[in-house]
Amino acid sequence: MTLARHHFERVSAAEASAAADPGEPINANAYELMLMKLAEDRRRLKLVQSVERKIEVKRKLLPEYAPWVDGVLSSGRGGQDAVLMFVMVWHIDAGNYGDALRIADYALRFDLAMPDAYQRTPATLIAEQIAEAAFIAQASGEPFSLGVLSQAEELTRDKDMPDEVRAKLQKALGVAYMAKAGEAPYSGAPRGWAEIARDHLRRALQLHDRAGVKKELERLDRALNKSAPALRQADDGGPETAPT
Repeated sequence: MTLARHHFERVSAAEASAAADPGEPINANAYELMLMKLAEDRRRLKLVQSVERKIEVKRKLLPEYAPWVDGVLSSGRGGQDAVLMFVMVWHIDAGNYGDALRIADYALRFDLAMPDAYQRTPATLIAEQIAEAAFIAQASGEPFSLGVLSQAEELTRDKDMPDEVRAKLQKALGVAYMAKAGEAPYSGAPRGWAEIARDHLRRALQLHDRAGVKKELERLDRALNKSAPALRQADDGGPETAPT
C-alpha cells in the first residue's frame, strides 16, 4: 500500500467515524466499502480449514486494515464499527496483543458492541481470549507477556462479565507471576512476585471453585512458608542462611 493510499484511507475512516454519534453505526461510503472488504475476507477465511493457516491469512490481511483502524481511533467519536471489532479479534488471534488492546481501550471507552457473530461483550471476549492465549503459552513452557495480561485486567476490571471468565484472567496472571519469580521462586527472587501470584490465584478460586489453581496455591503456600524464616532473619540484620 502506498503512503498516499494509506493516508487517504486513514482520513476517510476518521471522517466516517467523526460523522457518527457515539455508539451509533457509521453510515458512509468509506465504511460500506470496508464492510464489503471484511465480508470478502471472512468468506476467504471460511474456506480455510486449518486454524494455523487461518492465523497466517489474518496476519497477511491485517495490515490492509491498519489505515482504517488508525483513522477511527484518531477520530475519538466512538461510532459503532463492526470492522474495528473484527480487526481487534483478528489481532488477538494473530498474537498482536498490543494492537488488540489499543482497539480494546477505545471500544471499552465508548461502550461499543461486538458483532452478532461473537455473542459476547467486548470485555468478556478480551479477558477470555487473552487469558486462553496465555494458557497455551504457559502450558508449553513459553513466556507470556505480563504487561499484556496486566493491561487486559486493567481495561476490564470494572466491566461486567461471567465470574468464570474473570477467574481465567486472574489465573493467567497468577501463573505469569509465578514464572517471573522463577522455578525456585523464593530463593533469590523478590518475594513480592510470589505473594502477588498467590493473590491472583486466590482471587481466581474465589470467583470460580473449578478454576484449576489449587495445586499452584499449595506450591506457593509451601514455598512462601519455607522462605519466611530466612527472610525474617535477613530483615533483622542476621544471615540469610545458617553459618557452616
